[in-house]
Amino acid sequence: MLHNFCFEQNKTPGKPRLEILVGKNCLSGRNTSRMTAVEPTVVTQRRTKASANGEGPSDETRGQWGRAWEVDWFSLTSVVLLLCFAPFIVFYFIMACDQYQCSVTEPLLDLYAGKATLQSIWNRAPSFTWAAAKIYAIWVSFQVVLYMCVPDVTHKFLPGYMGGVQDGARTPAGLINKYQINGLQSWLITHTLWFANAYHFHWFSPTIIFDNWIPLLWCTNILGYAVSTFAFVKAYLFPTNVEDCKFTGNFFYNYMMGIEFNPRIGKWFDFKLFFNGRPGIVAWTLINLSYAAKQQELYGEVTNSMVLVNVLQGIYVLDFFWNEAWYLKTIDICHDHFGWYLGWGDCVWLPFLYTLQGLYLVYHPVQLSTINAVGVLLLGLVGYYVFRMTNHQKDLFRRTNGNCTIWGRKPAYIECTYSSADGQAHHSKLMISGFWGVARHLNYTGDLMGSLAYCMACGAGHLLPYFYIVYMTILLVHRCVRDEHRCQNKYGKDWKRYTDAVPYRLLPGIF
Repeated sequence: MLHNFCFEQNKTPGKPRLEILVGKNCLSGRNTSRMTAVEPTVVTQRRTKASANGEGPSDETRGQWGRAWEVDWFSLTSVVLLLCFAPFIVFYFIMACDQYQCSVTEPLLDLYAGKATLQSIWNRAPSFTWAAAKIYAIWVSFQVVLYMCVPDVTHKFLPGYMGGVQDGARTPAGLINKYQINGLQSWLITHTLWFANAYHFHWFSPTIIFDNWIPLLWCTNILGYAVSTFAFVKAYLFPTNVEDCKFTGNFFYNYMMGIEFNPRIGKWFDFKLFFNGRPGIVAWTLINLSYAAKQQELYGEVTNSMVLVNVLQGIYVLDFFWNEAWYLKTIDICHDHFGWYLGWGDCVWLPFLYTLQGLYLVYHPVQLSTINAVGVLLLGLVGYYVFRMTNHQKDLFRRTNGNCTIWGRKPAYIECTYSSADGQAHHSKLMISGFWGVARHLNYTGDLMGSLAYCMACGAGHLLPYFYIVYMTILLVHRCVRDEHRCQNKYGKDWKRYTDAVPYRLLPGIF
């Protein structure tokens, strides 16, 4: 599933997420993230001596990782506005489809002409229902059970898949948490039951998600705000690790950006991993399947555009869960604290706005010509290839400590050092070979190609399906700047050497 008053993914696949720029920092809610690498670096586990003077880390050193310690007026204003209006932004897009056939301009024109009022639009929207609350409670509870009570076994018979218990990245305080990686298994179990119900058991209609879509919006908002509030209170009363908490003294900023770095209940329930990956991203493909079922019910067929959206976004979701262990090294886990932007963003922003293409196609079925369908498919697949291979090269480089082959030759890299908050010095390598030598964030470029393919599958009849590519472009361009600001603080002059070697961010020769 917002960063810099622009809404974000770590399209996270991914998390999935919501990102909003606030001052020097962003909010990221999902997905995560999209699954986007923090930097082209391999971090060794080697630790050297503490700071020379024997003292603890300074505020300046601690502030290099995670969110800001101080809040300026622009950041505070952005935070307050987002807390107040972000839920209504989501409601506006969903309401536009429900009442105005997915037109994003007609509601505004009706308000301007006096044909509608905010009250009349609100009154026409479906309200909270206990049926939707029951559906959502069962859904979240089921995902909790799969996450906590069903240890991963898929890694034992799927070659190349890394599941089970895995180490996360080093936290700013110098800790390394362990995670239970079983997202792929949870996705497989969930979708097996979904298809078994659709074709055999018939416990519920495959259109159940679409039929309760706006009531479910209220339920997801309740959970999003509830988990964000709980994490906020927990940070003050019983934090998981005091050394990895950040307090600014500003209530609104702490609530939105989060205080705890890795809030947990017990040994294994990690708030970040659960809410970034489950229940939002597991639901992503189910939501699209429900849209396809509704299209079949209404029109007697599923269009090739709906198939393309399901296939291309399904590839993205499966990629996320296949590489869930790698996700532990991304910006969501490595740098973001858990607050409203992750808690609410993963519960609401990701499932409702990342699925706008499928929702649009229910109201406006599009049958693409063969050549257009093939073009959209190729764009999506090439984008995925660039996205995945760029991240694969980084992961291979990290796992082998540079002792590997990239594009037929040993990779080149720049040696650099950094310090964690406990004063320990660490060593990293910034790769300048392969895709990482072409541009500093070519994985984002592939991500944008895939995002454009989702939108183009919907034709050119309305603006609403293209919200996604506009949002992702703003998000990832800003994320480039955000990542590099953090890396500049972390690596100093070594980062300058890297940017001299790889001068372009997204498009070689252009940007």
